[in-house]
Amino acid sequence: MSNNLIEVTNLKKYFPIKKGVFRSTIGHVKAVDDVTFSIEKGKVLGLVGESGCGKSTLGRTILRLLPPTSGEVKFEGENIFEVDKKMMNQLRTKMQIIFQDPYSSLNPRLPIYDIIGEAMLQHKIAANKAEMREKVIEVMSKCELFPEQASRYPHQFSGGQRQRVCIARALAVNPEFIICDEAVSALDVSIQSQIINLLKDMQEDMGLTYLFISHDLSVVRFISDDVGVMYLGQIVEMGSKGKIFDNPLHPYTEALMSAAPSFDPKSRNTRKRIILEGDIPSPANPPSGCRFHTRCIYAKDVCSTDIPEYMEIEKDHFCMCHKVNGVF
Repeated sequence: MSNNLIEVTNLKKYFPIKKGVFRSTIGHVKAVDDVTFSIEKGKVLGLVGESGCGKSTLGRTILRLLPPTSGEVKFEGENIFEVDKKMMNQLRTKMQIIFQDPYSSLNPRLPIYDIIGEAMLQHKIAANKAEMREKVIEVMSKCELFPEQASRYPHQFSGGQRQRVCIARALAVNPEFIICDEAVSALDVSIQSQIINLLKDMQEDMGLTYLFISHDLSVVRFISDDVGVMYLGQIVEMGSKGKIFDNPLHPYTEALMSAAPSFDPKSRNTRKRIILEGDIPSPANPPSGCRFHTRCIYAKDVCSTDIPEYMEIEKDHFCMCHKVNGVF
């Protein structure tokens, strides 16, 4: 029996490009294009890549916040794209998301008490207002918030406190899977460490499974068990964090890792910085063949015509690159 909590297979999410008086579809933005991966129960998968590569769209499509173009997402073996509205409503308690901007993701007209607790009543986790308040105070304390803050409104909190409220809201329905969509990128560095430690503690104490989306490679290395590298709507390399950080195979992953700051003087002196040339191609018109070949220092003629296969290099290391696959 599989130990995977989440299984994503050939997932695609295209956005139509419309033009003219009659709003005719003239093309599609291929935000997520044929993505396949899985996450083991209780593990953390870190997802990295440049802005615009489709990380957030992938996360929202997995939760069915955006309708997919094709493919499937299985949660505990159940394809969530095929379940009815009633069943999907039940699955919402098991799958939650923490958004990037803690202020815009909170209703400014509601006190924290209602923001955290309304889902408890909706999903019948709390039988009444009194029980809801008790559970709200309990989950707030887990997120290092004080009971007297429950009556305050979002604008009365700092950025770090608002993100703690967002975490408390996600934890309020006892989820099994949480997508952290740039959950610390809008915070000061000192506050980031507190939130990351809080997420790590919650993951270990409650046995949570995370898809952790981030630009910060040091944060991803700290919190993740496995790492996926995304480029222009596709995951080009995936493996255990040790192999991805210590032995990156895909040229794009190499460039990302070379850009990560290092506090080791020996590493700074020996590591070669790889500067990518050119602009990121448009997801509305991605290059033929390997999508990275227009910026790749190893590119050959075959890269512009043939699509590389997603190869298993080792048991826990996969890569999509002609060079790695031994084509040239």
